[in-house]
Amino acid sequence: MANAYTLYGRSGSGSMAVQVALEECGAPYQRIWIGKEPADLLAYRKINPMGRVPSLALPDGTVMFESAAMLIHLAAAHPQANLAPQAGSARHALFLQWMVFLSANVYEAVLRLYYPDRYSSSGAAAGDAIREKATADYLAHLELISAQLRPYVLGDVYSVADPYLYMLASWAPGEQSALHARFPALGMHAARLAARASLVKVEADHAI
Repeated sequence: MANAYTLYGRSGSGSMAVQVALEECGAPYQRIWIGKEPADLLAYRKINPMGRVPSLALPDGTVMFESAAMLIHLAAAHPQANLAPQAGSARHALFLQWMVFLSANVYEAVLRLYYPDRYSSSGAAAGDAIREKATADYLAHLELISAQLRPYVLGDVYSVADPYLYMLASWAPGEQSALHARFPALGMHAARLAARASLVKVEADHAI
């Protein structure tokens, strides 16, 4: 597909928010699901040496990794979609703050929660303690950002920070209803996001 993006992802992975942003931009793209078999991962490392999803190939062939970076780039590359405030403005400064917060704190806690063995030389022996601390950190981070949702991350203005938060919050262990009962504003945010056409489309793709 000429002059199109290529999104390399996997169902239920960090590619979800990036695909939502592509839908919101109205940009042409193709989606390629990366398998988990050794041969699939070996081939994928030729595209992204990190071997992790997502990756985004830009129309000129440049390949990006790090989902937060992709979201910020897409918002800047498609200003007509109004997915981020004007660069240089105070609201844009807050946008960058929350994007980095979500990536460096919430996403990081999720990785410790689900992959504790990566964070200890003791392997599985330290898993329970790492997972327990990660869960506490994850919930504390969600509580902080939930407290300022009015109704979006940036107040009354939708941005790519919103599908990013939606995706990260959807990875909470246990039932989403329990998380939303604990943080009602986050529950209302999730319901608002789930009604957007872009999320309906992407959720359907990830359910396959």
